[in-house]
Amino acid sequence: MDPKIQAHANILELIGNTPLVKLNSLTSSFDGEYYAKLESFNPGHSSKDRIAHHIIEQAEKQGILTPGDTIIETTSGNTGFSLAMVSIIKGYECILAVSSKSSMDKIDMLRTMGAKVYVCPAHVSADDPRSYYQVAKRLHQEMEGSIYINQYFNQLNLDAHYCTTGPEIWKQTGGQITHLIACSGTGGTISGTARFLKEQNPDIRIIGVDAYGSVLKKYHETGELDTDEIYPYRIEGLGKNLIPDATDFDSIDTFIKVTDEASAHMAREICQSEGIFAGYTSGAAMQAVKQLQETGEFTASSRVVVIFPDHGSRYMSKIYSDQWMEDQGFFDSQRVAEAQRVEFVK
Repeated sequence: MDPKIQAHANILELIGNTPLVKLNSLTSSFDGEYYAKLESFNPGHSSKDRIAHHIIEQAEKQGILTPGDTIIETTSGNTGFSLAMVSIIKGYECILAVSSKSSMDKIDMLRTMGAKVYVCPAHVSADDPRSYYQVAKRLHQEMEGSIYINQYFNQLNLDAHYCTTGPEIWKQTGGQITHLIACSGTGGTISGTARFLKEQNPDIRIIGVDAYGSVLKKYHETGELDTDEIYPYRIEGLGKNLIPDATDFDSIDTFIKVTDEASAHMAREICQSEGIFAGYTSGAAMQAVKQLQETGEFTASSRVVVIFPDHGSRYMSKIYSDQWMEDQGFFDSQRVAEAQRVEFVK
């Protein structure tokens, strides 16, 4: 490449170093200062770019992957997109087992990126042969020259954020961060980031966001997996019906749960108050901040970083569809009327 031309060698060089943006309108009545870590600025529009790139590069260094091999993974959508993107650049085939809870926007994006997609029923147990966990494992066993990323039980998931997200936030806040709020699914983002930040200052409060219908919060508090807590919920990429090894529960101080409905409305509120096109999981993270503020978690000296892990474009047929919101019972008639901002001129 001509050294006079200022260009990246490929899109993968854009992963990481995402911006930290001060939140203003949403938090104007809150104690402290609040900053969003905008992971949608990654080229694949989510924090999962970090782990996809890191895990694949480590597999290459170990000689596990060679060009033409197949990458297989379980995903709610964002990890799959990131893996498909990396696979294109590096010359791998990509097969993804996706939960039926994932939006059609996400599934269409995965196919567009060249991945073969298996859509698996969302509301079955993790050990059911139809679950996306088991389907991915079976495909890996059947296919020579394949690797199974297995993000839920892969320590490289955590390491990717320990090496990048944590140091970025510490540098961007000048070490002033007092709280980290992050959603927990596989647990890689919150755990890796938290592990680094706690090494710099053990007093930083790490708060994980969980969903109703997920087992993570109770497991953190009791050490027991309570299957009675499991029931269907709508938020993608948040919470789990199993305990992921990629979650370092010791690095997390506490968990807070948020509802599907409140998270959906909060994502819309982020858009309309801060101009940030936030995804569903970002809405969940911000809803947790609101609930924590109401409990007195923050003071005037708090410097709170909230990880916004995804982009709103992945949810056009879900939380940004008035029809979907109404179908879920998330709109009453007044809210439906307020949401209608389109008029057709005849």
